[in-house]
Amino acid sequence: MSTDPVKEPLVIFTPSGKRGRFPAGTPVLTAARQLGVDLDSVCGGRGICSKCQVVPSYGEFSKHGVTVADDALSDWNSVEERYRQKRGMKPGRRLSCQATVQGDVVIDVPPESQVHRQVVRKAASARAITMDPATRLYFVEVQEPDMHEPTGDLERLERALGEQWQIGEITADLSVLGKLQPTLRKGKWQVTVALYHDHTGGPARLIDIWPDLHEGGIYGLAIDLGSTTIAGHLCNLDTGEVLASSGLMNPQIRFGEDLMSRVSYAMMNPGGDAEMTRAVREALNALAQELAEEGKIDPALICEVTLVCNPVMHHLALGIDPVELGQAPFALATSDSLSLPARALDLTAINTRARLYILPCIAGHVGADAAAVALSEEPDKSDDLVLVCDVGTNAEILLGNRTRVLACSSPTGPAFEGAQISSGQRAASGAIERIEIDPVTKEPRFRVIGINRWSDEPGFDKQVARTGITGICGSGIIEAVAEMRMAGLLDPSGLIGSAAQTGTDRCIADGRTHSYVIHDGTADGGPLISVTQGDIRAIQLAKSALYAGARLLMDEMGVDKVDRVVLAGAFGAHISPKHAMVLGMIPDVALDRVTSAGNAAGTGARIALHNVAARAAIEKTVREITKVETAIEPKFQDHFVAANAIPHATDPFPELRQAVPLPDVHFNTGGGDGEGGRRRRRRG
Repeated sequence: MSTDPVKEPLVIFTPSGKRGRFPAGTPVLTAARQLGVDLDSVCGGRGICSKCQVVPSYGEFSKHGVTVADDALSDWNSVEERYRQKRGMKPGRRLSCQATVQGDVVIDVPPESQVHRQVVRKAASARAITMDPATRLYFVEVQEPDMHEPTGDLERLERALGEQWQIGEITADLSVLGKLQPTLRKGKWQVTVALYHDHTGGPARLIDIWPDLHEGGIYGLAIDLGSTTIAGHLCNLDTGEVLASSGLMNPQIRFGEDLMSRVSYAMMNPGGDAEMTRAVREALNALAQELAEEGKIDPALICEVTLVCNPVMHHLALGIDPVELGQAPFALATSDSLSLPARALDLTAINTRARLYILPCIAGHVGADAAAVALSEEPDKSDDLVLVCDVGTNAEILLGNRTRVLACSSPTGPAFEGAQISSGQRAASGAIERIEIDPVTKEPRFRVIGINRWSDEPGFDKQVARTGITGICGSGIIEAVAEMRMAGLLDPSGLIGSAAQTGTDRCIADGRTHSYVIHDGTADGGPLISVTQGDIRAIQLAKSALYAGARLLMDEMGVDKVDRVVLAGAFGAHISPKHAMVLGMIPDVALDRVTSAGNAAGTGARIALHNVAARAAIEKTVREITKVETAIEPKFQDHFVAANAIPHATDPFPELRQAVPLPDVHFNTGGGDGEGGRRRRRRG
């Protein structure tokens, strides 16, 4: 229980990041509703519908500045017990209509309890891949047993594979040996086998066996395990076709939105690493099940998985305490690629003998996801100097050409994902994702996820009535800040002007600073969606980290300019080059030399799934990449501070200024709101 006699308990909801103080005894559902948290409930809080399930977390959360005691919520009650006995409930979950706040607490709202389903914008990009997978199907005719030539069925299967397919030695574990004899006899000595034989040599592994000709195919999963989202692609291992792409939130968000917060949680809370490992493995199984359902296949036909992730996710997925990654020299337990049984990571939703390949990590803060981006985008084969930025909660940055490739990781934080933003939310139906602001009238128009019209177009109101306008996601806040700068609402230092200074009453007083109102839904019980000064600062911190990382690599390369920029990840696919450049997220370059690569890490995982030679190639490439450590490089801070300005304090950005006029406005009047700065009229 909270020991502070003055302050009411602090309630922090993840993944939204929304927080507030509430009197002890407040139901969690009530707190969620007052904060605008996306938490479902249809039974009026009577503990009947089960829609409002939440997951409280306990322990020390240094990122949030709270320690959650075991009695932070009220005791399990009879309504919850009755529901658990009748319907069942996952361990650790509570009904938010029944649990009441007793002390500071961190509460996760799982995806199934959210009204607006998360949109994981990491769809598979079209890519021509030479098919040479590690796991293949082989149809063979096996000689029947003969008393005069006593050999086992496995040995005769091995001989048949050698004669008919030129395959050497094979191995099989006990679970498939048990299937071998009945399957051979059911197929009348004609069977189809799935064999795993990768680039490392050694005997082929017998993954599964079917009687006669198996025509159901075999499949693989390519998974990009990110800090915020986990995206997966279900692929046909024969044709390379992507049958389904899906994703979900990484449930570890409740332990900390950024990587170092999760390392800190493991340090501060005994068993915290095991808790996070368990959470992410459950999520991987849930994703596998979802993909199999979406692809309409038997999950037992998923025979292989490739996985890419950053180093902290890498260790937590493997069940390795990430504590060493939280302090210099940032040592990995292993940086090599790994080939394991999928069941070693408790992946039980797929074939029990499926294999798992994890791409190599580059260094302590540059992981297998960066290696996958290098495999997909091939900067080492570029004739010109290319900067590749894979932007998420953590940014992986590559700079190189045929001569040399450099890599670093930069802690951009969760602002690009819509977290730590006052009206921010994850990408879901109802979230504002695109914005334009008229530079003359200062009026905004916007688009909402799931709606194909702009807010000023006929029919928008009718369409948006289904979802409502609920907040602003990462792509929306990035465009909003850039548009505000172009419209003269925001000065180069990142200060929002008053109504008098900007000429629009959409700039409202907000304490000692100002906010810009994008949409006011309060008249209809909806939210006021605005960009606050705090939101601007969060975006400045995130974009400065990205730019500083890129500049460090350019310093190491000895250049002041790059030839082209590739934006990767969910960010890269949804933000225009113009807005990225106006913010100063990336170094100055002609706008037509900035392109999107979509989910490059996921594409790299698919390439590795479908082509064993690519695995050998990326393992070689990783050893040749030069790693630059931002955490200990003195110049990083200098670049970071200069990059706080929008677009930049010292770099002139000539290419940008040729394409986009940036008003020369300054709103720091030395004390105040500016005359008229406290006008409060809000408009929708």
